[in-house]
Amino acid sequence: MNDRNIGEYRLNVDDIPKKLNDIHAGDVVYLSGTVYTARDAAHKKIISLMEKGEKLPFDVCGSAIYYAGPTPEKDGQVIGSCGPTTSSRMDMFTVPLIEAGLCAMIGKGKRSKAVIDAMKKHGAVYFCAVGGAGALAASHITSSDVIAFPELGCEAVRRLVFKDFPLIVGIDASGQSIVR
Repeated sequence: MNDRNIGEYRLNVDDIPKKLNDIHAGDVVYLSGTVYTARDAAHKKIISLMEKGEKLPFDVCGSAIYYAGPTPEKDGQVIGSCGPTTSSRMDMFTVPLIEAGLCAMIGKGKRSKAVIDAMKKHGAVYFCAVGGAGALAASHITSSDVIAFPELGCEAVRRLVFKDFPLIVGIDASGQSIVR
């Protein structure tokens, strides 16, 4: 990373593809809009559907996936604690999703060279969410619906709506990274 000033952005998920050249590793982003949760088991099922040419639970192109498995909501809550999980566990499934147009991933930790290369080639960004702050994350989620694989429990695919969800650009579309 160079010595440039850290930027701060308020973005909607739909704006990410247009802003890929503007946001850089280390920038702070407050993200709003629709995001989908998917962890290991859901990724495996999504990739299986892709390989069979079957319909996916959501349109991957232009989408953002949050690597999270939220806890059950309590009375009066939209969602329970919803912190990020370790992103590298999804690396074996990620390249085909980026090739299909996935524009953003949200999680914590490192990414493989193959994922970073796909991000650079196809245009995607990796956001880091603060680990251990699931309650804070949940306070920025205004809607949560299970849309696929309910048998996976907390790992079911959910459609979330974020409102100013605080993130840091961990790896930008040029491959620059703050993730060590």
